[in-house]
Amino acid sequence: MIEMKTLPNGARLVYERMEHVRSAAVGFWVGHGSRHEPAGMGGVSHAIEHMVFKGTRSRTASELAAEIDAIGGQVNAYTTKENTCFYAHALDSHLPAAIGLLSDIFFNPRFDEGDWETERGVIVEEIAMYEDQPEDLVYQNLFASVYENQPLGGTVLGTPETLASMTAGAMLAYKDENYRPCDVIVSLAGHFSDGDLSRLEELLSAMPPSERPELVPCRYTPAFRLCEKAIEQNHLCLGFPGLKRDREFHYTDNVLTSILGAGMSSRLFQTVREENGLCYSVYSYGAKHRDTGVAGVYLALGRETEKQALELTREVVETFVKEGPTETELTRAREQLKANTLMAIESTVRRSSSLGDAVLFWGCTLEPDEIIARIDAVTREKVLELAARVFDFSQVSLSVVGKPEDEAVYRSLLG
Repeated sequence: MIEMKTLPNGARLVYERMEHVRSAAVGFWVGHGSRHEPAGMGGVSHAIEHMVFKGTRSRTASELAAEIDAIGGQVNAYTTKENTCFYAHALDSHLPAAIGLLSDIFFNPRFDEGDWETERGVIVEEIAMYEDQPEDLVYQNLFASVYENQPLGGTVLGTPETLASMTAGAMLAYKDENYRPCDVIVSLAGHFSDGDLSRLEELLSAMPPSERPELVPCRYTPAFRLCEKAIEQNHLCLGFPGLKRDREFHYTDNVLTSILGAGMSSRLFQTVREENGLCYSVYSYGAKHRDTGVAGVYLALGRETEKQALELTREVVETFVKEGPTETELTRAREQLKANTLMAIESTVRRSSSLGDAVLFWGCTLEPDEIIARIDAVTREKVLELAARVFDFSQVSLSVVGKPEDEAVYRSLLG
């Protein structure tokens, strides 16, 4: 059974006991990511994620690493455009130690200027690595275009220029100002004690209360972005105005994406790759944010098959919008999603992650049986209605990395 506490300062603690396992996962979630950053500090949230592991007021970086290894656990973090998460996974007998390490990293980071000089170089190399990966770059370019001059258009990593102007002191001040209890959630799943819960509640309660600032709204605008890169394949990413993070359509969207292009039995994979051999990789995707979203199709293929593949992709999508799924497709997609949901319950890490994510963006959680019921409630009519709403080719966007054709060629292919 899932339980949640909201503390007087606004911080929330959500947890689920899994008595049959011998481990537990705990996550510190912050509803603050790259879209919240001021223009001159692009990448600061991701930089903070790196710096907390460089030492605390009571532990050096090497001591942190040694203590994590000593309990045989995992402590890590990641940053997105709308949140940052610090998490730990350990045996139940080592959970108090894992909570101690994670809370020290979260609440008491050192932020030494010398450490930042070193870590800045690491992040610059990380930026270069992503720019060398065309599948990442094509998405990055798409979002930079459809959200141009908007907070969601920036990258999570920032740029070498924004990183060069940051200091460790400024980053620590930014963390102290923006990691507010009203945006902090701790999620816990697995085998744990009442003492573990009490310790987490004590840590959260020590945070001074503060108000949540207003979110700067973002809006999808159709755009084309072509990027020359000396690679063998062309990487294409089509975009449409997708869904925001809305639970009302969440499960319908999951079913739609599964049928259209999220697996080997999907329409796009079977038609574009298997039946016609026009590409190596093709799939549909959806990127949801609090107030906006992007949905679309990704392809990796040779330039010689690009035109035919795009024409066929459009045909598949438009046929789906017109006719919707078959009952066989609908049943298969629902069963896949139900299996994924139920199998995820067996992982403490995935369960903790789903709890934190749900509370952060929806303010509540659902029990597994409720999720299954919502998946079963997805009908052909609901999928058809959503497909018509999303896949509007008058609003299509395109990002290409490789050896692109002229923009006019793509516009003619996509209407």
